Amino acid sequence: MAAAEFSHVPVLLQEAIEFLAVQRGGTYVDATLGLGGHSLEIASRLGREGRLIGIDKDPAAVERARRKLSEPPAGREDDWPAIRLEVGSFVRLPELVGNNEVDGLLADLGVSSPQLADASRGFSFQAEGPLDMRMDPGSLITAEQVVNRLDERELADVIYEFGEERRSRRIARAIVRSRPIRNTKQLVEVISAVARPMKSERIHPATRTFQAIRIYVNRELEDLKAMLERAPEVLKPNGRLVVISFHSLEDRIVKDAIRSGVQAGIYRSLTKKPVTASAEEISRNPRSRSAKLRAAERIEAGRATAGSRRPARAVERRQQRG
Repeated sequence: MAAAEFSHVPVLLQEAIEFLAVQRGGTYVDATLGLGGHSLEIASRLGREGRLIGIDKDPAAVERARRKLSEPPAGREDDWPAIRLEVGSFVRLPELVGNNEVDGLLADLGVSSPQLADASRGFSFQAEGPLDMRMDPGSLITAEQVVNRLDERELADVIYEFGEERRSRRIARAIVRSRPIRNTKQLVEVISAVARPMKSERIHPATRTFQAIRIYVNRELEDLKAMLERAPEVLKPNGRLVVISFHSLEDRIVKDAIRSGVQAGIYRSLTKKPVTASAEEISRNPRSRSAKLRAAERIEAGRATAGSRRPARAVERRQQRG
């Protein structure tokens, strides 16, 4: 395995592990395997009695994680959990685990570093590549189809709704007039010509449009809503849900799902406000700047407040300071 895969440190790793409250012998789901960093940390705490289930839409991500997790660290050969990795969307949760079987469910949302770094995947506006953007290479819709087939109004709506881009109509008009657009470089040039960087922003003018198209292609928000609806079915009483999001659309969905769960007597919220990365982590990994973690605990029937584990004190202190 490449050294970079071992040296990668996931965003908000310690905070995620603390909120999951990983217990030896428990069953945990990493719903977004990525590079397998969160899974490796969870597995190291489970012991031979434990079980880890990992899911990712991207077959390449699952293969990387399989290599990373298949061989226990030296000295842990007889104390490593059972690990099951699956290619697919996390909306398949009920198929993969039974009701009330999971002690902790983690989802680290968004696009992964390897996906961004691979120009052939078409996720990044910083490198020339095909207009693909599929997390699952087997899915039917591609970014090229979105860019070249949606009518101007539909395209503007996608860019506005999923990218929160105020210049969506201007950008959509420019894209339609420039068709056919065949690669990321062309798309960036078209967007940059009509959407100059705003003085108040430090992001590239193509950032929000690329985000919007990626979310649309991969049905990211629909799948997130479906996963959050199903999470209470698979979590045990006192089981933990931990979600790390990277933009306001995701965070709003997670926040609303937890709030609705609290109101329905399903959850106890563990995060009054989202947990964010420390200044030290942001300096090491600029991607963590936009990360927000929210967590909740499944309430045992008839026990809305009593008997639940408290969030890790170290994380509570960071929340209070933040």
